[in-house]
Amino acid sequence: MGTKRSGTKNLGSKRAAWKKNKSWKELPPAARIGTIVIGAAQLAFLTAAQRDLSRRPAEQIRGSKMFWRLATLINFIGPGCYFAFGRKRLPGVTRK
Repeated sequence: MGTKRSGTKNLGSKRAAWKKNKSWKELPPAARIGTIVIGAAQLAFLTAAQRDLSRRPAEQIRGSKMFWRLATLINFIGPGCYFAFGRKRLPGVTRK
């Protein structure tokens, strides 16, 4: 009835070691470069969405500009949603 599982203490210490956050200096070079690249891509995506919001008339945006400005501050998801759903599609130019 009151038997203890063997190894539960060891499992807890493994979880504690796994959750420890590494400092920037402890990261391997590949992880540092990856973090910088992802951060730069996020900033570029955010800048593109904010610039598009500034230049696009309100009639060409679904919803309010303020909503989309706040939504684009959510990492990757916000700008992606703005470009996918926030802009109204303009009719294409027809060639003769």
